[in-house]
Amino acid sequence: MSDLPYAKDAGLVLCHTCSKACAAPLTRCPRCGASLHPRKPNSLGRTWAFLIAAFILYIPANLLPVMNTNMFGNASENTIMSGVIEFWEGGSWDIALLIFFASVVVPCLKFFALGLLLVTVQRRSQWAMKERSKLFRFIELIGYWSMLDVLVVALVTALVQFNSLSSIEARLGILFFGLVVVLTMLAAMSFDPRLIWDAEVKDD
Repeated sequence: MSDLPYAKDAGLVLCHTCSKACAAPLTRCPRCGASLHPRKPNSLGRTWAFLIAAFILYIPANLLPVMNTNMFGNASENTIMSGVIEFWEGGSWDIALLIFFASVVVPCLKFFALGLLLVTVQRRSQWAMKERSKLFRFIELIGYWSMLDVLVVALVTALVQFNSLSSIEARLGILFFGLVVVLTMLAAMSFDPRLIWDAEVKDD
């Protein structure tokens, strides 16, 4: 248990918009005018909704082709994993690793980590609270790099267009993957990490 006082004990509420510490009786931030809440409203419900929606869309994002390549008259459509394999076999192992990390490792890590945070908060678990707070900050950090796969497809498409005998076109799978990225970012933004530390407070 921590001996440090809580913000509510000091009569303070943090503004979620501008991060100003405001006196608890206030209902709106005097700096930016945003509504004040001790915790993000419906944080767990909204986070679960975004996370489940992202997981559902992640299935077609992997099953549907993300790009169509036409090299010297030979057309083929690639999913995320087949694209990784094709780049690897073609000697572009750096692009293959980049796509694999951004499209497979990062989303799966976010699904697992956010799911772990949600379950432990709902159970009011006091297990590894400091480490779970660090895990959330890490998830926030890597979330902004999740669009690398979309950017790689766009970059490769632009480069190939310089060759008049070759072309690459984006397919429906890249749209689903982009939606997965947006939804996981919204899930992370909806989660209130202060809920982790609420387990320290004994119920009255």
